[in-house]
Amino acid sequence: MSQPEHTNTTWLFEITPKNKFFSLNLKEVWQYRDLLMLFVKRDVVTVYKQTVLGPLWYLIQPLFTSITFTIIFNNVAGIDTGTVPPFLFNLAGITVWNYFTACLNDTSDTFKRNAAIFGKVYFPRIIMPLSIVISNLLKFGIQFLIFIAFYIYYYSQGAGISLNGTTLFFPLLIALMGILGLGLGMFISSLVTKYRDFSYLISFGVQLLMYVSAVMYPMALIKEKIPNYSWLVQYNPLAYVIETTRYMLLNVGHISISGLGYTFLVTVIVFFVGLLVFNKMEKSFIDTV
Repeated sequence: MSQPEHTNTTWLFEITPKNKFFSLNLKEVWQYRDLLMLFVKRDVVTVYKQTVLGPLWYLIQPLFTSITFTIIFNNVAGIDTGTVPPFLFNLAGITVWNYFTACLNDTSDTFKRNAAIFGKVYFPRIIMPLSIVISNLLKFGIQFLIFIAFYIYYYSQGAGISLNGTTLFFPLLIALMGILGLGLGMFISSLVTKYRDFSYLISFGVQLLMYVSAVMYPMALIKEKIPNYSWLVQYNPLAYVIETTRYMLLNVGHISISGLGYTFLVTVIVFFVGLLVFNKMEKSFIDTV
């Protein structure tokens, strides 16, 4: 009886354990790009599918928050925004801040929320937090259109606002904000798999973080009013992003090259630390979730 001949089999994809600490595996992510876009569509469509107002929530939240900040911090507390209308000043900071918090909050629950999918089928796990960052970019785009509409209105009314040469680099600033939110989110997501109560601290911590990120006030005000505690803002990389956003879009305040360099350095460190912990946790998280 003759033995069957052995033939060489060429596999289209080969799934192997990760051997590198910092493994983005962009080639594999590109191979699963259709799945990435499917998750992006899911995040955008299904969140407000069974709601009354639907995507209008994207617009309501920043508008009402800006109005609240304007009443409390500008009218009551008397924070001066110079030639910039207080509402527009607050809307600029809130729009960028919302993108960061959306990336952080949604990414920080990656393992726990998608445990059923992760346990049944293989795909690069990094695709899930990446899809969140991309889908939130679409939400940011909608909110930014609202900012542009109010910008045009106030400009036509003669408000002291203008663009400058640094405005061209605004997309890089948003990318920096997204990467920082992604890195922090991946790190927190890995912790939540072991310590469930840690998730309850996230929303509370984000609210506190907002107050030391110069969202509703210029950084110079903190240095002037409470210099002993100004280090809380000066060592916060998010504050430099918010401050630079208002400089780029409203031509108010100043831009700190050293501050942006510090922000970039912190973002890179946070991202790679988050990626390291994420890659390590994805091998065993299914046993703890």
